[in-house]
Amino acid sequence: MPRLREVPRDEVTDPLTAFFYDRLLTEDGGTATGSPGTWWTVFALDPVILKHCVKGFQLYRESKLDPVLRELGQTRAGWAGQSQFVYSQHCKQMRALGVAEEKIAAVASWAVSDLFSELERAVLAYTDALVLDGGRVHEEVFAVLRRHLPDEQILELTYITCLYGMHATMARALRLEFDDRDDPIVEVSAPEGYGTRDIADEVTVRREE
Repeated sequence: MPRLREVPRDEVTDPLTAFFYDRLLTEDGGTATGSPGTWWTVFALDPVILKHCVKGFQLYRESKLDPVLRELGQTRAGWAGQSQFVYSQHCKQMRALGVAEEKIAAVASWAVSDLFSELERAVLAYTDALVLDGGRVHEEVFAVLRRHLPDEQILELTYITCLYGMHATMARALRLEFDDRDDPIVEVSAPEGYGTRDIADEVTVRREE
């Protein structure tokens, strides 16, 4: 379950929130993409925040950035940000843009793939710098972006990628959609009878006196 309360349809009074509920959510509360729909039902707690988010989505209609480059950044932001939701949704969007299946799969291992152009590799490296390195970008990466894109499109790429890095973080923190998962990093119990033995003592080699 999400960590925050979900707003049922009969409690929705904000017109914009109601529009998206009726447009995107099925009768059982899920979405057409197969996600549970909890991004919408939790963000509905604050219609001002939801409105701010969906206005950001409208940027796509006015953007001059190649949508494949945009989706490369968003998909990699999902992978790098460890958000199964963001990664899954934007794999689907890359497919809708006609990107080949092998190329979509290679986003996860782009650094050792020969399927991407110079600019696409720079976009993926830039995404890693934004999401994994807190914005610390090597000049060589930025130089490639500058060779291919005008400043306005680099700004768009930066904004959109960071926006989805934020969505990846929020989805994991609030356990929304496909990120409603227990943390996989837990202690694996020792066999019965192991007790409280000191493993360091067992693996230490002592020289004979």
